[in-house]
Amino acid sequence: MIWVYRLLFLPALLLAAPYYLWRMRKRGGYAVGFGGRFGEVPELPAKSAARKRVWLQAVSVGEMLAIGPLLEGLKRDGCETYLTTTTSTGYALAKEKYALLTIGIGYFPLDFWAFSARAWRQVQPDLCVLMEGERWPEHVRAARGRGVPVVSVNARLSDRSFRRSVRFKWALRPLAAGITRVLASAKRDEQRFRALGFPAERLQTTGNLKLDVAIPLLDDAARVALRRAVGLPAGGLVLLGSSTWPGEEEALLEALRRARADGHDVSLLLVPRHAERREELRGLLERSGFSFHFRSEGAAPRTVDVAVGDTTGELRQLTQLADLVFVGKSLPPHDGGQTPVEAAILGKPVLHGPRMTNFRDIIRSLTEADAVRRVATHAELVRLAVELLENAAEREQLAAAARAWSAANRGATERTLAVLRAELAARA
Repeated sequence: MIWVYRLLFLPALLLAAPYYLWRMRKRGGYAVGFGGRFGEVPELPAKSAARKRVWLQAVSVGEMLAIGPLLEGLKRDGCETYLTTTTSTGYALAKEKYALLTIGIGYFPLDFWAFSARAWRQVQPDLCVLMEGERWPEHVRAARGRGVPVVSVNARLSDRSFRRSVRFKWALRPLAAGITRVLASAKRDEQRFRALGFPAERLQTTGNLKLDVAIPLLDDAARVALRRAVGLPAGGLVLLGSSTWPGEEEALLEALRRARADGHDVSLLLVPRHAERREELRGLLERSGFSFHFRSEGAAPRTVDVAVGDTTGELRQLTQLADLVFVGKSLPPHDGGQTPVEAAILGKPVLHGPRMTNFRDIIRSLTEADAVRRVATHAELVRLAVELLENAAEREQLAAAARAWSAANRGATERTLAVLRAELAARA
């Protein structure tokens, strides 16, 4: 099976290369460390028999933020971690946050045998950890051939991934055999992995690492300074569009217009999922008639109607300015949703659309806790956002329920670390 994968990989890579090169150029930031795509590894300390080495692969900004407690736990245990990612935003965030918790940070190699083998010769890990949806056949095969355990942590399967995987279940057999443990983020995910042929004895639900994240809280002075820096007025309510996608910003602008027409002192804070959409948003805001400021342009020279957080890694801070949060990529035609976890941990009332399929279990849990409100359409988002901005008591009820939900759903990090320790001990 691996030879079929190898034969198909290069033609597929060549076909996809123009698109991915265009996207990399558009997003920028890929020049540094680009050799990592072909198996080049930054200089690492000499391998020592006294210290276990872990190769941890994570992709998105959300995953990068979630692994902080895990990296801290591994370091406390005396392990050294080599951290890789595939995105420029993930790479920049890893460099900023985890330089002291890792022995090196690089890009994950393209999953072709020559590039993978080159990286493996240099890293020489005792354990491989893959975050969430990372399951690379060549990488897993290289680990199995060397007797290195592979643990998939915070593992999940979206509806779309599961449907696709069921159709090609036969192709997943090498992965099912090569991944030592699958630590699912929710029971539904564990059941899906079992349905795909992963042995039951290798499956365990350990919970969602993202619920264990400790978010540094801004004090009053820092909150005031941040409001001023992004262009928000010192007082009044703030409606946040969190990781928004095209079309959702229009609905939030309409909610701002309606709330102000009803006499409410409200400002809008937009944090688009992709910062490179800033020119698209600039055009939208110019047509709206609202004043605006982009965070990437530095401190705001004056107060504006709409502040745009088009920077990386600041969503947690910006969320602390919000009185009401809408979670993006959840209104049609978009599907999947962005994470509501940080907003819930921070005790913010949350609105979301009907298509939160990537966070189905989390949303179900939050709904059962009466900590979120669902809107089905753009028009309903406008209506309910205005209603909640008018109703402080209901906002506080949602916020209190979110805080209680967060407190009741912690502990995934320690459960995950316990499994990683057991795998390292077994290898020893």
